[in-house]
Amino acid sequence: MKLVKKLFLNEKFILAVILLNAVVIYLQACAIDNIWIQIIDLVCTLIFVIEMIIKHKELGFKAYWSSGWNRLDGILVLISIPSLIAFFVPTGSMDLSFLLILRLLRSFRFLRVLHFFPNVTQVFKGFKLALRESYAILFCFFILIIVFGLINCSLFKDIAPKYFNTPLTSIYSVFRICTVEGWYEIPDAITKVTSPNIGSMVRLYFCILLVMGGVIGMSLINSVFVDAMVSDNNDDVKAKLEEIEKKLDQLLEEKK
Repeated sequence: MKLVKKLFLNEKFILAVILLNAVVIYLQACAIDNIWIQIIDLVCTLIFVIEMIIKHKELGFKAYWSSGWNRLDGILVLISIPSLIAFFVPTGSMDLSFLLILRLLRSFRFLRVLHFFPNVTQVFKGFKLALRESYAILFCFFILIIVFGLINCSLFKDIAPKYFNTPLTSIYSVFRICTVEGWYEIPDAITKVTSPNIGSMVRLYFCILLVMGGVIGMSLINSVFVDAMVSDNNDDVKAKLEEIEKKLDQLLEEKK
């Protein structure tokens, strides 16, 4: 029993199972599926279930679910259980289309690999800090996209219905312009059905929108987000420097 517990609590063993299961899911997505692949997938799922049970016994229910990584593992295991049951229980004429969705969600198992990378927790903490520090500018940016999306819908929905037929389609088109992804296709589509003078004004308008949203807006968001991501590291460096300064001051006082 101790050997089994030690095996299922071994991170290298679990990592190997995760990688094997990822290969199986990839093969199934490529329509390469047979009984042996299904059995390997089933065995991997059983290993994850047993691992979850052993961790519950070792840590306790509350301690297990208090960990973010364990919550992710537990949710992925619970998602796998219905398809596991369906493998053993004859379903007859039951509609099990929902199992297809659950099978697709198994791909998220590969996220468990992140747990084994060093300092990944610190990266996620930095990401959360960056979101907290930059949410205001992100909110303002998306508000501007919505505003210009509604304006463009009113101006161009009859001229270029492919891009501005509805408010939602128009907002998406403005977002495309701000990400500098094929932005020139949109004004070109409008100028084809307008006079040359109006076409020049349309091109100028979308160039201004591109500069405001795509160049200035996205650059500002990137700079704020990156600065917030590294600010935690800067705080650590600053704290260490302050500690070194205190030690130097103490040494100078002792020499006096």
